[in-house]
Amino acid sequence: MSFPSLPEEKRQAPEEPTMPYFGSEETVKELKRALSNPNVQADRLRYKNYITKVIRYMTQGLDVSALFMDMVKASATVDIVQKKLVYLYMCTYASDKPDLALLAINTLRKDCADPNPMNISLINMNLLYLHAPNDTLPFICLFFRMPGMTEYIEQPIVAGLRDKASYVRRVAVLGCAKMHSLQPNTEIDGSIVNELYALLRDPDPVVVVNCLRALEEILKDEGGVVINKPIAHHLLNRMKDLDSWAQSEVLTFLLRYRPRSDDELFDILSLLDAFLQSAHAHVAVATLRLFLHLASAHPAVQADALLRTSAPLLATCGAGSRELRFAGLCHVQQVMRSQPGLFGTHYKRFFCGYSEPSYIKFRKMEILVELVNDENVALVLEELRSYCTDVSPELAQAAIAAIGRIARTYSEKCLDILTGLLALKQDHITSAVIQTFRDLVWFCPQSTAAVCQTVEACVDSPQDSEGKQALLWLLGEHGDQISSAPYVMEGYIDGLKTELSSAVKMELLTAAVKMFLCRPAETQDMLGRLLHYCIEEESDMCVRDRALLYYRLLQRGVEETRKVVTGPKSDPSMSVLTGRQEEPISQWASTFNTLGPLSGRDLCLQAAVISATDQPSDSAEKELLPGSKEVLISGPDDTEEEISLSLGPPLSHETFEKMWLDLEILHRQTLGFPRPRTAPDTLQAALQLVKIQTLAFTPGDTVPWKAYIYTRSTGTLILAELLQGDPQPPGSDESLVVSVKQQPVNQHAIKGFVSILKSVLQTLNVDSL
Repeated sequence: MSFPSLPEEKRQAPEEPTMPYFGSEETVKELKRALSNPNVQADRLRYKNYITKVIRYMTQGLDVSALFMDMVKASATVDIVQKKLVYLYMCTYASDKPDLALLAINTLRKDCADPNPMNISLINMNLLYLHAPNDTLPFICLFFRMPGMTEYIEQPIVAGLRDKASYVRRVAVLGCAKMHSLQPNTEIDGSIVNELYALLRDPDPVVVVNCLRALEEILKDEGGVVINKPIAHHLLNRMKDLDSWAQSEVLTFLLRYRPRSDDELFDILSLLDAFLQSAHAHVAVATLRLFLHLASAHPAVQADALLRTSAPLLATCGAGSRELRFAGLCHVQQVMRSQPGLFGTHYKRFFCGYSEPSYIKFRKMEILVELVNDENVALVLEELRSYCTDVSPELAQAAIAAIGRIARTYSEKCLDILTGLLALKQDHITSAVIQTFRDLVWFCPQSTAAVCQTVEACVDSPQDSEGKQALLWLLGEHGDQISSAPYVMEGYIDGLKTELSSAVKMELLTAAVKMFLCRPAETQDMLGRLLHYCIEEESDMCVRDRALLYYRLLQRGVEETRKVVTGPKSDPSMSVLTGRQEEPISQWASTFNTLGPLSGRDLCLQAAVISATDQPSDSAEKELLPGSKEVLISGPDDTEEEISLSLGPPLSHETFEKMWLDLEILHRQTLGFPRPRTAPDTLQAALQLVKIQTLAFTPGDTVPWKAYIYTRSTGTLILAELLQGDPQPPGSDESLVVSVKQQPVNQHAIKGFVSILKSVLQTLNVDSL
C-alpha cells in the first residue's frame, strides 16, 4: 500500500524559533541589561519575571554568576517571593563570589530591621548559608576563616532570639546550632547557651523544642542538654501543646531525668498516662519507653503500661507503610519476651497478606509460633500450611520450619500436615520437611516411630545438601527402624563421584558406620566400597581424614567403634531450652523504641545519657534556667546499670588466640560445681541461648577439660576459659574454674557475665541428674 507524497514545501522540517544558544554568553548579557534597565526595574512584574528567568537558567546549569551584584540589588524589595528567589541565587553563587558575598552581607543586615518577621527569618537563614565552608574550594575556606566574620552572623541571630514574632525566634534558635556547627572547634558561648535555656519557657511550643535540639547540638561534646527537675516538669506540662513529632522528641529527652522519690515518680507517670494510648503510634511507643525506664523498680506498673499500649502496637502492625509495619512487628516480638500471652487473642492480626513482602511474613510467622495455644492451634496450623506452597521457596521452607517448632508441643497434628506436604513432590518442600523431621526427633523422641514410618514411605529424596544431610542423619541414627535404610544409603554411595558437597560426604561416612553397627550384614559391602573410595580417590582432605579415622576405629573392633561413634539419639532436656522463658522487662527496656529490635537481636550498646545529675545545684532546682554558666553533665549510674549480653560478629580462632595471649586475666573464680555431664551440642545450645558463643572445647572424658567462650556486653568484649581437672588451683579438681579476660575493662560487665554463666551451668547440671 502506498501513501500519497506531500508537496516539497510541506515535507520540509518546520523552522525552530530563534533564541540564543543555551550556554552562550549572549543570554547572560541580555539578562544583565534587563536587570540594570531602569524601565524594567520600574515595572515590578516585569522585573520579577527576569529574576525568575535567572533562577530557571541557573537550575538548568547555565552559569549566571556574572549577575551577582544585580541580583543582590534585587533583594531590596517587599515582595517575599522575589526575596526568596534572590536568596536562593545568593546561596548558590556565594562560594564563587566571596568578595561580593561579603558586600551582600551589609545589605542583608540592613534588611534585618524589616518589620516583616518572614523577611527577618529568611535573612537569618541566608546569612548562615553564605558562611558555610566548602572543603572542595580551599580559597572559600580561607574566606570563612577571615577574622570578624562571626560578628556578621551572631548579631542578627542573637537579636532574633528576642524578637516578638515567634517565627523569627524559631529560626534564630536553629541558627544558633548552625552557627556552632560552622565553627565546631571554638569555645561555646555561655551567653547563647543561657539564652537558649531561658527560651525553654517560651510560650511558643515550637521554640521550646527547637531550643532542645539546638542545645543538644551545641553541648554535644559535653553530654547534651541537661534535664533537671524544673526543666523536666516544665516539659511535661507543655506536652499537650506540642505536635506529635515534638512530643516524641521531648519524651526522648525526658529519659535523662530520674525522679527523686516515688511520689514524684507517680506524679510524672500520671501526666504521661494519657499519651500511652495516643492516636500516633510513635508517641505511644516513646511514652511506653519512658514508662519502662522510670518504673524499672515497679514491675507491676511496667506490665500495666504494656497492656495499655498493646492497642497502638497492634495498630502499627497493620499500618499502610511497610517499614512502619515491620518496626511494629519487631517491637511486638520484643514485648512478647516478657508477656507472651499479651497478644494471644489477636493472633489473626498476624496472618500474612498476599501482597506483603517476605521480611514481614517471616516476622509474622515467628510471632504466630509464639502465640499458639490449645484454642487456636488448628487455625494457626491451617494458616501456616497455606504458606508452605508459596511461590517463594524461602518463605515455604520458613513456614515448614514454623510448623516443626509447633510440632514439639502438638506432634500429632503437625506430623499429619508435614506428611501431606511430602506428597507434593517438590524438591524444596521435601528438603525442608526432612530437616524438620530431624530436629523433631532430636527434641521429641516420642515422635521417632511416626517420623521413621513417614521417611520410609517417602519415595523422593531431597536434592540440596542440607536435605541430604538431614536424611542421612535419620538413616544413620534410626536405621534399625527404617527397613529400607541400607538401600537408600547405597544409592548415595553409588552416586558419590557426582556429589559436590563435602558435608554430605562426611555425613554419609558417619551414617554408614552407624548403619553397619546395627545392620552389619546389609551394610558391610557398601561400607567397604565407601571407605575405599574416600581414602584412595577422594581429593577433599577433610573427607579423607574422616574415612581414615573410621577405618582405623573399625580395625580396633566393633565395640571400640561403637563407644566413639554412637551417642544419644535425642535430647529431651533440650525441650527446656526450646520454650522461651519469660524475661524481666528491664532486660530489654533499654533497647525498646530503638533500632535494636529491628536488627533481630538485642543491641548492647549503651544509650546516650539517661539520667540527670544526682545532686543538682540549688540554682538549678529553684529556677528553670541554670544560674551558672557551667553546665553540669550527668553520666550513667554504673551501680544501677543492668548487664546485657550480645553475640555480635563471630571471632575467628586466630583472633581469639591472639587476644587471649595479649590480654591479662582480670577475674578468676572457682564455681563450686563440676562441668555439666551433657552432650556438647546441648552445652553449646544452652550458652547460645544466653548470648554466649562457644569457640572450642575438649572431648568430655579429657583431663583437664577446657572450653573457650566469648560474648559482648556494654561495648566490651569478654573472653573466658572454663577449666576442670587442673591441679594448680587448690580445690579445683572437681570444680569448674572460670578465667575472664576483657577489652576494654568493665568490672561490672565481668560480674554480670560470670553470674549468667554460673546460672546456665548449674541449670544444666540439675537437668543431667
